[in-house]
Amino acid sequence: MKISIIQETPGWLAVNKPAGIQVERNPFGPSVESLAYAHLELKRRNPYVGIVHRLDRVTTGVVLVAKNKSTLRKLNEQFRLKEVQKTYLAMVERAPSEEEATVTHWLEKDLNAKRAKVVGKGSAKAFECRLSYRQLWKRTEGWALLEIHPVTGKYHQIRAQLAAIGCPVVGDIHYGASEEYQPSHIMLHAWKLAFPAPGSEERLEVEAPLPEWAEVGF
Repeated sequence: MKISIIQETPGWLAVNKPAGIQVERNPFGPSVESLAYAHLELKRRNPYVGIVHRLDRVTTGVVLVAKNKSTLRKLNEQFRLKEVQKTYLAMVERAPSEEEATVTHWLEKDLNAKRAKVVGKGSAKAFECRLSYRQLWKRTEGWALLEIHPVTGKYHQIRAQLAAIGCPVVGDIHYGASEEYQPSHIMLHAWKLAFPAPGSEERLEVEAPLPEWAEVGF
């Protein structure tokens, strides 16, 4: 198995993560980390691979991987300071009541159930989570394609927040979808990342190819 490279620079590479694999190396199969290592090992021995951020196993799309510690520190800081703009695409089972909105919830990570749950603002373990969306198009059967910009970046945030407004991601039975899409695969795609080039004022944007389920809307 090979990883699909979107863009590569001396300091980092952007890859298109497929569904069904984890980002970090693990004993259960290939990962973005192990596949990126194999790609870089073709050019040099013992390459450095630094995971900048993560996507859920069931999610596809762009992931940044640092090729040295300096770049990893710079990119991590950009994510921490919210200088990175993330754009996702999600096909949801029901169109939202508003075609464009910003929604806020308080989410708490449930380790036993491996999910995020919406709780009251006063919960000690909860985090405030916010995202904006706009509806790109709607199918006759009620499905809708949303473009999503998460303001925060918490565990399962997009999946939990969309479910909370009655619009679960297609295939995401963990958050209330009516049926599976494909094994270990839901219709949620990390489409674009915009961020300052490390060590420069230039702003870059990397874009993952559209998944098959979203192509008809473009």
